[in-house]
Amino acid sequence: MIRINKYLSLCGVTSRRGAEALIAEGRVVINESRLEKAGAVVDENTDIVKVDGVIVSPVDVKVYVLLNKPASVMTTLHDPFKRKTILNFLKKLPDRVYPVGRLDFDTEGVILLTNDGDLAYRLAHPRYQVPKVYEALVKGQFSRENAEKVLRGIKLEDGATGRARADILGFVKSMTRVRMTLTEGRKREVKQLCKAVGHPVEKLRRVEFAGITARNLNSGEWRYLTSSEISRLKSLTGLT
Repeated sequence: MIRINKYLSLCGVTSRRGAEALIAEGRVVINESRLEKAGAVVDENTDIVKVDGVIVSPVDVKVYVLLNKPASVMTTLHDPFKRKTILNFLKKLPDRVYPVGRLDFDTEGVILLTNDGDLAYRLAHPRYQVPKVYEALVKGQFSRENAEKVLRGIKLEDGATGRARADILGFVKSMTRVRMTLTEGRKREVKQLCKAVGHPVEKLRRVEFAGITARNLNSGEWRYLTSSEISRLKSLTGLT
């Protein structure tokens, strides 16, 4: 027996957290009964699980993809408001994958996608301290004092403490280019940290995820991860 959240992640349908949303939307069926809440368990040998009417089962081949996400795109595979999603850029990908974590609608850059549920779970979990690097264009003159405040830690909207290493890259008129390195990646963390020290973000791009970059990829393009990149991700999360 296995919890439905983990089962769906092993099927390459969604992350464990994303499974809760699918269930809440009434899109998951077990043995012809629509699932109404998370927490159910399934027998992977006898139960028939469907998502959006399609039978799903654990994948045999693991797939790992990097997408250079454009701005004004949802980091989801489905949007009820019909906004453009990352799926629009993955039409030539023959395998079903789902995103590791999220980038805001207006944030661009590196997003990883996979059908490897165990790896996706660990990459997104704060426990594993996977580094993510952003370049932000913020209002005003971001100072070293601001960088020290951000490094020490600032209370976020959810009550948790967010922190990042902030390196000043340069000044552009009345704005500053700042490189932010985080290891937890809470919701809207870069924007919250910068706003807290008086420098709201005007533009944001993720340039690295665990050392993996979108170099040589145009906005909206994707590629498979190399074997060395996959090994690095597994090493960082204790899967080797």
